[in-house]
Amino acid sequence: MAEELTDELSRTGMPPGQPSESAPPASAVRDAALDTGLDSGQAAGASSQLRIAVSALSDVGCARTNNEDAFGYDETLGIYVVCDGMGGMASGEVASSHAVAAILNSFAASAASGLPVSTRLLGAINAANLDVWENGQIPENKGMGTTAVVAARDGNKLILGNVGDSRAYILQDGQCVQLTVDHSYVNELIRNGLLTIENAQSANFQGMESVITRAVGVAAEVQPDFYSVDLKPGIGVLLATDGLTRYLVQDGIASILADSTFENACQNLIDMAKQRGGQDNITCILLLALPA
Repeated sequence: MAEELTDELSRTGMPPGQPSESAPPASAVRDAALDTGLDSGQAAGASSQLRIAVSALSDVGCARTNNEDAFGYDETLGIYVVCDGMGGMASGEVASSHAVAAILNSFAASAASGLPVSTRLLGAINAANLDVWENGQIPENKGMGTTAVVAARDGNKLILGNVGDSRAYILQDGQCVQLTVDHSYVNELIRNGLLTIENAQSANFQGMESVITRAVGVAAEVQPDFYSVDLKPGIGVLLATDGLTRYLVQDGIASILADSTFENACQNLIDMAKQRGGQDNITCILLLALPA
């Protein structure tokens, strides 16, 4: 579960030059430009006709009694969402479920608008932010919010947006590479040179390891970051909450996927996170580009 923001952390933001909340021009969208797929034996050439296979799963984990994660997708529209809620009592569940529904509904409503997918995705995240923010004014929901990592298909690309520390990974040629940048206390330490990635796994953060510096619904406005991935047969994308990623580094994810079928991959990832502690809810969506 993503933890509540402090006022101090919410002011830190990201380094200069990070994408803003305005619709990103092509130059502002990070292009992963991947060339090969999960299986090096699959066709490497770009295809104008692709389909995306999807597998998704959520688990309460080993310690919690409720699930504050939520996910949803619409294969026809090509939109895939994972959220990790935060807040007292059941508010985390309210925040994440509202955000998923708002993103899917907004993206569907703009389908015939003729707007670029990146603009529609921004609008959908803003709609989720407004929904969670307004519902957060209800006393029992005060302080609630959620992370969000979203993938939207744009022809032979995926446009990704993220807020918080739920992540997107690119899967290619047996390797797993993190694409999104965490909006988190830990990542701020790394960015400012106070911590190395290697030391982060064993450092004692005194309860601050789950604090995030951006979230959906904690303020009237939100600032997502955007990325893009070229889709070719065999390219995979994994969307996941920190209930998975705190227990599995990139090489660990790649190793499990190498020994999994597409159908049981999410279950195997979740099982390993639970074997290693499973102190949080665990959710993932796995996407795989295939020839039509």
